[in-house]
Amino acid sequence: MEILRVENLTKIYGSGASEVVALDHVSLSVEKGEFVAIVGASGSGKSTLLHLIGGVDRPTSGKVYIDGKDIYEFDDDKLAIFRRRQVGLIYQFYNLIPILNVEENISLPLSLDNREVDEKKLTDLIRTLGLEKRRKHLPNELSGGQQQRTSIGRAMITNPAIILADEPTGNLDSKSSEEIVELLRRSNRDYEQTIVMITHNMEIAKYADRIIKIEDGRIVGE
Repeated sequence: MEILRVENLTKIYGSGASEVVALDHVSLSVEKGEFVAIVGASGSGKSTLLHLIGGVDRPTSGKVYIDGKDIYEFDDDKLAIFRRRQVGLIYQFYNLIPILNVEENISLPLSLDNREVDEKKLTDLIRTLGLEKRRKHLPNELSGGQQQRTSIGRAMITNPAIILADEPTGNLDSKSSEEIVELLRRSNRDYEQTIVMITHNMEIAKYADRIIKIEDGRIVGE
């Protein structure tokens, strides 16, 4: 079952002599439960692609369908709600709220949506993340790996249609990187969570079911 479809996605910045084509008619699809890595060098367009898939930015042209819905038919308010409920975002620099502890950061998408937190599910998720002894700690009391585990929990708590990971190991040492990507692999395998991850690291990309290579805003191979 197809969970993500991208059709002729294009993003152009500037105009005239200063025009930059960041993404050039990219098309791809991802099946439900698949773990896909998008690999490319800095400036290849991979981050732009991820942000457009996640509704963080709007394309110059093209379509993105998530779970059968054309996300760019939504106005900004409806898109924000859809993104909060159906898209889990994991960033390189964690983006945790400094005054919230681990369990509060993980529960934040539910709080913003005025939804009740299932305490059993939250406890099970925190256990899966290996953060049982850190659930009341603030971000500045955590290691980089623990902060990234918290951000993964925040992305998973709503049971999103898809998780988008933007260089999730880019700010971590090699040991923590392996632990984080193995955690993503496990969430994909055990919870059938669909994941699209961008990375410049081929060793990290090898954990995925499929690797898509992008150069100069175009897909050049799988």
